[in-house]
Amino acid sequence: STEGAVQLHLNRTYDVVIPTFPFQVTINERNGVHLASDENYFAETDQYTRAALGLQGELTSNDVRWAGNRYNNNNVAGENKYFDIQRCNEAIEYIPQGSLSEAQKKVFLGQYYALRAMTYFELVKVYGGVPLPLKPQTPELVYNEGRKSAKECFAAILSDLDNAITMLDGFAPQDANGRGKITKLIATNLKAKVLFYWASPQFNPVNDAKHPYQASRWTDALKANKEAYDMCISAGKKLMANYADIFRVEGATNTEAILVRTHSSSIERRGHDTEYKSRPTSEGGGPTTGFMPSIKMLEAYPMKDGLPIGTSATYTYDATMFWQNRDPRFDATIAYNGGSFPLSGNLNRRQWTYNTAIGESNGNGVYCKRFTTPTLPVSGVRYTNNIGGNGMDWIELRLAEVMLNYADCLNETGDLAGAKNMVRQIRVRAGIVEGSGSNDYGLGIITGSTEMRNLILKERMVEFAFENKRNADLRRSRTMHLLTGNMQKLEVALVKTSDKAILEAVNNGVMFRETLNTNDKATFTKYFRLVTTTNGNYGAYSTPEFHYFYTFHNDFVNNGFNIVPTVGWPGGTFDPLD
Repeated sequence: STEGAVQLHLNRTYDVVIPTFPFQVTINERNGVHLASDENYFAETDQYTRAALGLQGELTSNDVRWAGNRYNNNNVAGENKYFDIQRCNEAIEYIPQGSLSEAQKKVFLGQYYALRAMTYFELVKVYGGVPLPLKPQTPELVYNEGRKSAKECFAAILSDLDNAITMLDGFAPQDANGRGKITKLIATNLKAKVLFYWASPQFNPVNDAKHPYQASRWTDALKANKEAYDMCISAGKKLMANYADIFRVEGATNTEAILVRTHSSSIERRGHDTEYKSRPTSEGGGPTTGFMPSIKMLEAYPMKDGLPIGTSATYTYDATMFWQNRDPRFDATIAYNGGSFPLSGNLNRRQWTYNTAIGESNGNGVYCKRFTTPTLPVSGVRYTNNIGGNGMDWIELRLAEVMLNYADCLNETGDLAGAKNMVRQIRVRAGIVEGSGSNDYGLGIITGSTEMRNLILKERMVEFAFENKRNADLRRSRTMHLLTGNMQKLEVALVKTSDKAILEAVNNGVMFRETLNTNDKATFTKYFRLVTTTNGNYGAYSTPEFHYFYTFHNDFVNNGFNIVPTVGWPGGTFDPLD
């Protein structure tokens, strides 16, 4: 009945529901499987993470803790998704009984409905069908209905989002430009994304006799995604002019961000440590393998005209000079040996990644630039004592994702030209050149839906590099089990160990290496050689198909009511798609 108390409760619910930058905590609750993908060299060896086994072997029934983990002593907020759902259930149950104005009740309830939908959506993406309590759980009223089918769960999620869309009509938060608050626009885009997943192969498999493909789901998804896209454009949303600015520009001047989690470097407990985890050691960083591009990630970027590596007649691909003639998003994302990586106020700074380089860590042949701040001094890099870091907002949903979701829907419903138009806009923003003849930014070679489907999936890998979307995309598209080869990264070694002294010799205050033209192949290969490193702790990519839906861990099964393991897993009888 008190607006301030409800607002405080709502703010804390936002804190546990809205995602943030990945790799922020020590992954000891076995959630690393949700972060592992072929875009990074996520080679954490902690016995609890099982991250690599998310791609390279069968997990056990105790390896996926997403619905809750009673044994985590850190009490990480948001770790148990059902605690988050309980918060929403209580608000949705009791706010209508209070004395707030009807208008204020609607604004609060609309946000809680959306937050509950987001939480259930994350669970369903992982497990398929989950327990679905929609009322507060009390000692007198404990949910005992077991797991619901994915269909029932999606229906509940969509109902919540429809409620949010209705209740948030006209809601325009003014504080800090409304950053982080869920609005009708955001709820509409979330609904479109949910229907997109419902239509996708994870939940709508092709060539599956037991679960017949339903084309009508793509029609529904197309309608919802067109509405979401049109609403974004009407609201003034547009792609940021510079891809590198997407995370570095905040507030109203970021025309692309739709749903964000706000952060601050100066407000206690509102920051994160991503700058430290991305930066090289020489600039005060402690880089994590989660932000280290894999070989597959490096090879995913097309050439400057949008064509895959090795297929462009205009832009030659050289495996040694791998950064040259590439999609401009490559240089905006990847820092390589001798390349530009402005940091600590030095806008002319070059990054040196060869093993034994002074002040650097061995084995980091490439770095991720995307979440670093060029002007931030070394003294401000670390997020310690709940303050500091770069304070960069996390963008959970942006216009480019809306457009690529829409492109997928257009392609699956026969509109190849419309799908190309969405991708073309993104590639033009990226700086890809049109090319000669019928190249069309690399889209001219695409003549059918299958080719376009594969191109969009690769486009998403590049456009959303390190935005923690690749794992879900591989599972949504049922392509994770098709991954082959080994987890590999790039390192740079010296041709001769004696060259270290030559490269790092200082003359008139300048190291010799700073005078090198590393874009000249003869110069580069005189001093450096590339080394491909395979993680020896794990085998080749080998993901069982039944991993598209995980099972609940044994603790949850043994102590819950009627929680049945998923088919494919030990003792599994629950089929999420039935």
